[in-house]
This record gives sequence, structure tokens and C-alpha cells, in this order.
Amino acid sequence: MQKIAVTTLALIFLMACSPPTEKTTEKTTELTVSVSKEQGTSVTSEMDVTKDYHSFANPEQVMVTHIDLDLTANFDEKKLTGTAELTYEKQTPTASQLVLDTRALTITRVTSAGKDISFDLAEADPNLGAALTISLPENGQTIVVEYHTSPSASGAQWLTPAQTAGKKQPFLFTQAQAVHARSFIPLQDSPQVRVTYNATIRTPKELLAVMSAANDPETERDGVYEFNMPQPIPSYLIALAIGDLQFKAMGPRTGVYAEPALLEAAAAEFSDTESMLEVTEKTYGPYSWDRYDLLILPPSFPFGGMENPRLSFITPTVIAGDKSLVSLIAHELAHSWSGNTVTNATWRDLWLNEGFTTYLTYRIMEMIFGTDRYNMEAVLGYQDLQADIASLDPNDQILAIDLRGRNPDDVFSNIPYEKGALFLREIEQKIGRGNFDAFLLQYFEDFAFKSITTDEFISYLDKTLLTNYANELDKKRIEDWIFSPGIPEGAPVPESDAFVNIDTTRSNWLSGSIDANDIVTSNWTVHEWLYFLNNMPKLLTAEQLANLDAAFDLTRSKNNEIAHSWLMIAVKNEYEPAYQRLYSYLTSIGRNKLVKPLYRELAKTPQGKAFAKRAFDEAKPGYHPLTVKANQGFVE
Repeated sequence: MQKIAVTTLALIFLMACSPPTEKTTEKTTELTVSVSKEQGTSVTSEMDVTKDYHSFANPEQVMVTHIDLDLTANFDEKKLTGTAELTYEKQTPTASQLVLDTRALTITRVTSAGKDISFDLAEADPNLGAALTISLPENGQTIVVEYHTSPSASGAQWLTPAQTAGKKQPFLFTQAQAVHARSFIPLQDSPQVRVTYNATIRTPKELLAVMSAANDPETERDGVYEFNMPQPIPSYLIALAIGDLQFKAMGPRTGVYAEPALLEAAAAEFSDTESMLEVTEKTYGPYSWDRYDLLILPPSFPFGGMENPRLSFITPTVIAGDKSLVSLIAHELAHSWSGNTVTNATWRDLWLNEGFTTYLTYRIMEMIFGTDRYNMEAVLGYQDLQADIASLDPNDQILAIDLRGRNPDDVFSNIPYEKGALFLREIEQKIGRGNFDAFLLQYFEDFAFKSITTDEFISYLDKTLLTNYANELDKKRIEDWIFSPGIPEGAPVPESDAFVNIDTTRSNWLSGSIDANDIVTSNWTVHEWLYFLNNMPKLLTAEQLANLDAAFDLTRSKNNEIAHSWLMIAVKNEYEPAYQRLYSYLTSIGRNKLVKPLYRELAKTPQGKAFAKRAFDEAKPGYHPLTVKANQGFVE
């Protein structure tokens, strides 16, 4: 029996940091369940589904609406130092305290109208940081917090020149999702709190600062940069980067920032971004954020991309030279509608962000690159989902996941992404694509610049699709998708004609009917390569591995996704000729999607674990804190 229950310690923690508050929504609690494969489900506790259990903030009493930042980047000390001026509105007239989230921040002073006011910084929780409680003046709308960050801030990475592409200048970038904005700004770090912001960022004069805000491609490089974000956004979308950056336009509203060594390659790789923007607008409504630019980060960036509004942060590992991995750009762009404009209210509701965005990603890719590519990418996504379902606890296979007492980063798996998208694909198939597109267009309009819960979404379905398509849709089926583990029986199964041929080719090679040199791959896409490799049997002979490697030079593949799939095969089969490349792969990139599965597989044998530890120890100084945290356990 697999069971997750709320422990006594977790309950004490929740009661301490989450005092009960009055709510006026239709539904504020639901029974959360612990899933047993043998015995079904059993009730464990009651949850307030409107509450963010991963924030100490008190927005129900006092809500921050705007932030003015004035920060200096000190690369020698690896600190951001300055002030955050917070504009707030009392939701309860008698409220006398503002509670903010912080993580490893040093608070030196808090003022209102130039006068010191009292504050208390609580002891830190390992997952959530420390609550900063500020006594508010009787009359006032703003307070100013003077502070500086820690060199080891979980949401900021300071890179030396040697860790950048140009090797001449240092680099700083932030990564706020899920609850890491509090490590570089004292704020209400919850997706249900949306703020506008202005910022003044002071840097060495030879560097350029960019933010998830209005960036001027023509700005003078003078060491003082001004930013404005006029639309209200959740805290996890506040982002800053500073480095030796240049800009190249890709269209009237799109362009790319990158270090000089990567600029031309990135602009060529992502040249379809403007077209993606245009086709998405035609189907899902106007783009609300003025410009859509990309920032190419150093390879230590722990994610493929981050949908920071107006300026998506992108890993260089998707610059393949053939546009084969640009679905990542479509995904981050799609967030401009699903996620950035309509946001999950808590991390339990992440699927409302990532499921919708993954669905839109497939649609955008189809509109730009055709149905064959859409089908291939959908099959690969479905296989990723099946792999996660096979390895995750049933409780973690639920879209509306119970994360109380856990690190919110635990929510990130293929469940909110691929299961969420598959759920939406089923609705599309049942009511028709045109009807579903019309629904999404209205949904994005009705909830624009709002943060919503799963239960609010279900209530919206009750009033729209479940009313208009009562014969096609069933509420119990929808609730099964959202609240039950696994994939419901009868769910859509993506298929690709191209992959049928790949299956035949692989089977013929495995049986010895053909040699690897006889396989014609000149017209294969990256997706066909991934399907060919990812569906190999776990164990291959040394002769088979050598045959593949000699025919296709897989160990030296320059495509990071193909290299990852091949290196996974090499680790499972202890194919030593690939281990030098494996070592350089692990020590040169920090994208968790690519390195974490390799570390996990290596750790299954003593020899592999020793190899992993050597690589990790060398790579750790250049890894992002999130990458270190995600992989440390495999080498200890």
C-alpha cells in the first residue's frame, strides 16, 4: 500500500504558519485523500483549497499591489543590495500588520514616510524561508524595506566569467518559480498575489541588465537601467538578468538577447518566434504584453525555459542548429496566455498553468510545422507521461495535488504538463476543436490578469461547457481526470504514422535482420531519433551498442536531446566508450531535465555512483542551487 498522510509535525507546521481566515467563496474546503493501489482511497484531512500553504503572507488582510525596486548588483560580494518599496491595500480595515515572505535576506531597516517602523523576522523554515512581520502605521499606503540578499540565494545564480560563453564578464540571473522570489525580494510570494512593479537596477557599466518588464533594445549601456511592468503579475514571474548581452531583432515585436558568441545562432534558431506569436493571436486572442523577447542564458540554467513575461529565459541547450527543439519557445510563448495572463492561485493548481500551456504548445507547433510534427511530439509527450505514472506515488499523479507540508518544487513532473494537456485534448475531441478554441478564447478573456483555483475552474466549466455540451461531457469524468491518479480509461492516445516505420526499423535491427549501417536516417527528424532510442529495450549487447555508435556517431551527437537519450542507454548498459562524453555532458550543462535522469541512473550501481560523484563534485560550483538540490542525493 502506498500512502501519504499529513504527519503530526506537518500539521503543527501548517497551524503555525497558516492561521485560519474567513473566506467568502462558494467552496473553501475539500477532503484530500491518500491513494492506495490495493484499497482505493481513504480520507486523511481537510484542505482549504483557496489558501496558499507555501506562503506566510496575509493578503486576505493586507495585499501588496505594487513594488518599486532600487537594487545594486555587487558581483564581488554576490549580493543584491537596496530597497523594495511596497504599496499595499488593507483588505481588513483593522489590519495592523503586513506579513511578507523572505528567504536568507538580511533586513536592515523598514520605514514608512521616512520613519522607522518595527518589524520581526521569524526563524526560517527549510522549505519556505522566514516570515517578515511589519507593524503598519495607522495612516499610510507604502513601506520601504532596506535589505540585501545572500550570496547563496536560492533564486539567484552569480556566474564567474569562466562560466559564461564569452569568458570575459560575469553574469547574474534569477529564477523565482516556485517560491524563490522571496530570496531576492521581500514580498508576498504567492501566485494569488499579483503586483505591478518598477525597478532601477545598478550594474557595472560594461554590463546590461534586462528584466521581465518593458526592455528597450536601444537602451544606453551606462550601468543604470529603468524598468516598468504595467500589468499585474504573480511574484514568481519577476526576473532579472545582468551580463555581457547584445540584442538582435527577429521581427517587429520579437528579438533575442544573448552573449555575443551565441547571438547569431540563437536568432537563426528561433526566427519563427514572430510567426508563432501571430498564429497564437489569431486563435486565442491579442497578445497582451507589448513585446515578446528571448534571453539566452548560460548552460547552468536549471530549466528549459521560464515564461517571464515580455522576456522568456531560455536554455542554450535547445540551440540545435535545425529548429528541432523550438517547441520550447512555443511553450514559453503560450504561457503569455495560459499562466501569465491566467495564473494558478496556488501550487496545487499548477496544472491550470502548465496543462493549458502544454496543450497550446502542441497546437502552435501544428500551426507552424504541420500535423506530422504535432503527432510526433504528442506521442513523445505521452510516453514521458506514462514513464512518470509508472514511477510516481499515486498521490503525485493527481492534477490537483496535495502539497501541504512539502516543498512546492515537488509539483513539477509530467503530471501537470502532459496529463493536463491530455485532459484538455479529450474535451477538444468530444466537443470539436472549433468549439474548444472558442471556449479557450473566452476563458482567457474572462480571467485575464487573475489567479484562479482548480475549484473555480470547475465552477466555470459548470456554467459553460458542461451546460452547453451536456450530452458530450460528463462532470464525473472531469473530476476523475482532476482528482484521481493515473490516466482515465478511454483517454486519447496520440499516434504517429512516422513512428510506425521507426518501430519496424528498430525491430528489424534488434532481430539482426538489418545492420545499423543499412538504416537510412538522412530524412529522420529529431523526434524520430528520440522515438527510436527511447524505445530500445533496457539491455543491449556490447556489439549492438558499438554497431549503433559506429553507424551514427551517437556519442558525439551535438543535439543535446539525442545525446541525452543515447547516454541514458550507455549508462544502463555500462557502455564505457560513451563515458568520457557522459562526464563532459554532466559537467557542462545544468538543465535538470537532462542531467537528473543520468545521475539517478548512475546511482543505481556502486561504480556508477562513484562516477556520478566525480562529475557532480566538478560541476557543482557551476550548477544552479536548484540543480545542486535536485541531484545531491544521488551522489551522497
